[in-house]
Amino acid sequence: MPKDYYKILGISRTASPEEIKKAYRRLAHQYHPDKAHGNEAKFKEINEAYQTLSNTEKRTNYDRFGSADPFFGGQGGSHVNWGGFSQGSGASGWNPEGFRYSGSFDDLGDLGDIFEGLFEQFGGKRRQTYTQGSDIEMALEITLEDSFHGLKRNITYETYAACDTCAGLGYEKSKGLRACDVCQGRGEIRVERKTFFGNVSQVKACAECHGRGQIPNKTCAMCKSKGRILKTRDVAVEIAPGVEDGQIIKIKGAGEAGEHGGGIGDLYLVVRVKPHESFIREKQDLYITKNLSVVDALLGREIECADISGEKFKVKIPTGFNFKDKFKVGDRGMPRFGSVSGYLGRGDLYVTFNLELPNKLSEKARKIIKDLGEEL
Repeated sequence: MPKDYYKILGISRTASPEEIKKAYRRLAHQYHPDKAHGNEAKFKEINEAYQTLSNTEKRTNYDRFGSADPFFGGQGGSHVNWGGFSQGSGASGWNPEGFRYSGSFDDLGDLGDIFEGLFEQFGGKRRQTYTQGSDIEMALEITLEDSFHGLKRNITYETYAACDTCAGLGYEKSKGLRACDVCQGRGEIRVERKTFFGNVSQVKACAECHGRGQIPNKTCAMCKSKGRILKTRDVAVEIAPGVEDGQIIKIKGAGEAGEHGGGIGDLYLVVRVKPHESFIREKQDLYITKNLSVVDALLGREIECADISGEKFKVKIPTGFNFKDKFKVGDRGMPRFGSVSGYLGRGDLYVTFNLELPNKLSEKARKIIKDLGEEL
């Protein structure tokens, strides 16, 4: 019989989302396992009911089919038609006339395993089971200057690497191997499973010998038969000029070593460029704010600046320049590279001028400015 989630939460079938939430909080507080009179089984049941009824789609499916997932819930007398194939609530088994499977889809097991078994029965190649080493992700913080010039850096981190004692085998090679008692040296075992296709015979790699068919006479004492141990690893990393914040660099084979000689994962470095105190970056362009006196602005004097490389240069503000605009200095930004053509030059530098007004004016200065205003 399907569970009555409304009854579990003590609410009506027309309860609002707020009523559902209120009922859940009250009951969860009452039956929480950490409470003196808590009930773990009841708490799980309450949580299951809330997860279904608090989700609009799941609640709709539950109200219509008696299950949050009408295709795989398999609760009660719900009946789902898939063309000529259907699930109902009669006696279990196959009906040749309508291709009807009656029973719970909860009993079907893992479909991936089922199809794998069928695949192997029709000539598919069996593979040994290894635990593949995981990939590693790390953040690499650099400065904007590092991004401009590029850099080489050694990264030190702790990860699983092949055991030196047994060369990653997990056992003492000199002691030899013997046939696996579980699979009788075949490296695989046959498992019968009852599915909606009928009885399916699956051929699976033996978990005892990991599909090898052999068991070591003496396992490695250093790695406890795993073939890998925790080590500190040092990897040289080269960062190309122009790298951007958030860019990912893949270093193949620098991740975790797998168990029993399994494959090695990769290292992914996420570049994080620290904010600069003077420059703001947008792709390959840079932006900077420069203080400028009113006198320099009026007289059109050359202004000394420095780009991200530290190289100094001078700019002359053209007559009639609107200081609300940004002054563009070409080829003073970050380096640009094409995937085929390589180096494409540099981006641009945009200078925003901050006009500085004097705090005090002498009488003479006031007269000069007044005369200037009358002249202009």
